[in-house]
Amino acid sequence: MQTVTLSNGVNMPIIGIGLWQVNDAQQAEDSVYEALMAGYRLIDTAAGYLNEEAVGRAIKRSGIPREEIFVTTKIWVQDAGYESAKRAFEKSLKKLQLDYLDLYLIHQPFGDYYGTWRAMEELYREGLIRAIGVSNFLPDRLMDLAQVVLRWLVQRNIVVIPKSVRKERIIENFNIFDFELDADDMERIKTLDTGNTLFLSYHDPEVAKMMGSWKVDL
Repeated sequence: MQTVTLSNGVNMPIIGIGLWQVNDAQQAEDSVYEALMAGYRLIDTAAGYLNEEAVGRAIKRSGIPREEIFVTTKIWVQDAGYESAKRAFEKSLKKLQLDYLDLYLIHQPFGDYYGTWRAMEELYREGLIRAIGVSNFLPDRLMDLAQVVLRWLVQRNIVVIPKSVRKERIIENFNIFDFELDADDMERIKTLDTGNTLFLSYHDPEVAKMMGSWKVDL
């Protein structure tokens, strides 16, 4: 089977069987089973497809060693967030009857996908997922990642002072000197500027009024 090598060195089969809109459980199981018998070794499902249990049964039914099958599933929007993502992962693993996933994806760029990503990073470090990634993310969402933004600012000789109380994030925020954005990336990120603040607008009279009413004991 021809494979492609992911950024972390994991090999992923170049062709697989997809389960989107295969709502009938028996049909989903039979489709995966027949695909495995035909030589497929990549299965793509998702919590939102509602057929993870069928996929698990098909894998077990096939008798093919687990390490020969590359299983991908995805976390749905309603489970976005650090704690929710951890629970969703355990649920998917149980439905698939597996001990680990080969690839776990954020299905859609909605909700707290930053928290979801932190959870996925931890699961990856624990060896429960061989590779992590995103699905259906357009470039503007991907360019929103903290390290890329920090690198973009540093390359423009702008001092950056990111706040974090998590050891992992503190280290990540500092590890921006081993890569460089090319000219095209620098220009593309610049176009994302809407000209509006994401925080407090000091042109807003209500904000000015609120700031003036704050009292701090020094």
